[in-house]
Amino acid sequence: MVSTYKEALQQEIFSYITKASTILQLETYVIGGFVRDFLLQRNSELKDIDIVTVGSGIALAEKVASLLPNQPKVQIFKTYGTAMLRFQDLEIEFVGARKESYTENSRNPEVQEGTLQDDQNRRDFTINAMALSLNSENYGELLDPFNGVEDLERKIIKTPLNPDITYSDDPLRMMRAVRFATQLNFKIEQKSLESITNNAERIDIITRERIVDELHKIL
Repeated sequence: MVSTYKEALQQEIFSYITKASTILQLETYVIGGFVRDFLLQRNSELKDIDIVTVGSGIALAEKVASLLPNQPKVQIFKTYGTAMLRFQDLEIEFVGARKESYTENSRNPEVQEGTLQDDQNRRDFTINAMALSLNSENYGELLDPFNGVEDLERKIIKTPLNPDITYSDDPLRMMRAVRFATQLNFKIEQKSLESITNNAERIDIITRERIVDELHKIL
């Protein structure tokens, strides 16, 4: 059964993103925290929105900006292939769907263009991998390949892939698991908890600044 959540997409920005995507013939979705918080009814303090497109996130951001009444400045981060603009007190970040692969001692991945599924695979937790379609043919359709809705209902923090892969690739996710469990009053899945213990030494490859920043978010 297909679930649609058009009511989640009331912000004016979404109609502009859909229009820009149609012009550029790009598949586009809103993903991550926006979808999670809508389903948890926590969107009253909405500050940022993550947009993923199968193609160039930078090109999409520039097209959206050109359509907006105030034509806001687009900040481009070429190294990461991302772009950001502000509209009505919101920060909207655009990224092209991608695959990531990591070397053993680096937190910086090798990046390749990918599909929406590839992009969902690289997300930290199932509850952050859910996406809503912004495409006119299936607007508002929920794409939830890892049963994130079920994990929201069960109040579980769980990785989309084997947790040893998810945490070893990016050890900061171990701290993020603790943060989300604390903020949402969720439990970390047992297999995931064991993996955090097994991969604890991997945190050494993370810069002190990133660790301190994550600690502040937990506290």
